[in-house]
Amino acid sequence: MNYSFSEENYLKAIYHLEQYLKGEVSTNAIADKMDTKPSSVTDMVQKLADKDLLTYKKYKGVLLTAKGKKIAASVIRKHRLWEVFLVEKLNFHWDEVHEIAEQLEHIQSEELVKRLDNFLGNPDFDPHGDPIPDPQGNVKKTEKKLLSECLKNQRGICVGVKESSGEFLQYLDKKNISIGTKITVLGKEFFDGSMVIQVGQDQFFISKVIAENLYVQTS
Repeated sequence: MNYSFSEENYLKAIYHLEQYLKGEVSTNAIADKMDTKPSSVTDMVQKLADKDLLTYKKYKGVLLTAKGKKIAASVIRKHRLWEVFLVEKLNFHWDEVHEIAEQLEHIQSEELVKRLDNFLGNPDFDPHGDPIPDPQGNVKKTEKKLLSECLKNQRGICVGVKESSGEFLQYLDKKNISIGTKITVLGKEFFDGSMVIQVGQDQFFISKVIAENLYVQTS
């Protein structure tokens, strides 16, 4: 059964919110995520509930059913595979691919997605470090933490970004930070959470906002 772009976008948004909130998702949270009115969310939630894609409890929120999660994971899988393709094969930059992948993620052909995955060498992560769900919707777990949680003299490798806006990714480019970059915390201000870090031979200051949007893997 095929679903509309709008239905798939709602399922994807709820999937992400469930991961973040660790439980039921309110209609207001969905409205904020989708940048729409709560009344529109209520209408869509009812439609998705009628198709057995989620459960809705008044005053509590929604939860995706197993069927809803599988569809959401499939959309996310296609999005992230297309991002890999755009960066690795078409030489797009990592700050250019999100909007294009938003369009490509709704392609329905399972055979195309299977061949795309094989063509790319079955990658586990997209260019932003986000895990790519497998065909069954399973996601590979990795040990990571925010750079803001690191202590002075701690070293880590950048494995992802929490914020993936073009502006943030362009800022990281200016600082030569990307997936795989080694980062050392040289100093930390506990008053405002700002840091002095070392990347390669360069040492520079970053704000708490930057540190809270970089994922690192520490040894």
